[in-house]
Amino acid sequence: MRCAVVRSVVVPSVRARGELVEDEEATAVLKAVGRQIKAWREAAGMRQSEFGAAIGYGEEMVSSVERGRRVPQPEFLDKADEVLDAGGKLSAMKKDVAEARYPKKVRDLANLEAEAVELGAYANHNMHGLLQTETYARSLFAMRRPAYTEDEIDRQVAARMARQSVFERVPAPLLTFVQEEVTLRRPIGGRMVLRQQLERLLEVGRLRHVEIQVMPTDREDHAGMGGPLQLLKLQGGKALGHSEGQLHSRLIADPKEVQIVEMRYGMIRAQALTPRESLALIEKVLGET
Repeated sequence: MRCAVVRSVVVPSVRARGELVEDEEATAVLKAVGRQIKAWREAAGMRQSEFGAAIGYGEEMVSSVERGRRVPQPEFLDKADEVLDAGGKLSAMKKDVAEARYPKKVRDLANLEAEAVELGAYANHNMHGLLQTETYARSLFAMRRPAYTEDEIDRQVAARMARQSVFERVPAPLLTFVQEEVTLRRPIGGRMVLRQQLERLLEVGRLRHVEIQVMPTDREDHAGMGGPLQLLKLQGGKALGHSEGQLHSRLIADPKEVQIVEMRYGMIRAQALTPRESLALIEKVLGET
């Protein structure tokens, strides 16, 4: 039996483990995966109840997965592949399904970050997402109000960690970050979580294609008072901005607005400590933590 390969789409918004899918791109991926599972099951002459019993899931779960209403876990796909003798074709869909669990705004931003030849970011309340350790990110998402469920926290953390593959890209993009000094001292998650986070900053900051700067709290002039921002320069010379707000994030594509983001970020970098001075300050704060 021939089975079409399902290619991954951007990076979607779904609820994990059986809740409703919230985003059209994610829905399309999950429905395509569900159709493939159904085709293999029917070719094997199995009813949904028989198939569910064989892989350790209920008939309702099988039905929901086949209709693209629920997100199959990796073990679901592995067991389905084995029981239906799919030769690895169903297991190969794990990556597509995993990406379909990511929130849409994260998926879209991750795609842009993956294309960027240069990325700059200023963060003022907490560590920038690309710099966060898993425990730090989990602590942040646990603080969210209204509160996330454990599944939602897992999904958000997984998506944030997946974005950090940008550090391993070849050829490597130029990555620059400016962190407010307060973010080095704010004990999000507790003292040990902060220590691990500071150690991570030092590790990343020593990479040749990464520069981390700190904006001292005592600066009188500060071009970043409008809040956090991100600047992405793509292949071909196109530049985009990205800003985060309380309830919304916004991609900035208008050339005039992008020019303002570039101007502000350039001034922020000029006003901050140099990368060498910044690493020295991070080491000092780590010693005090």
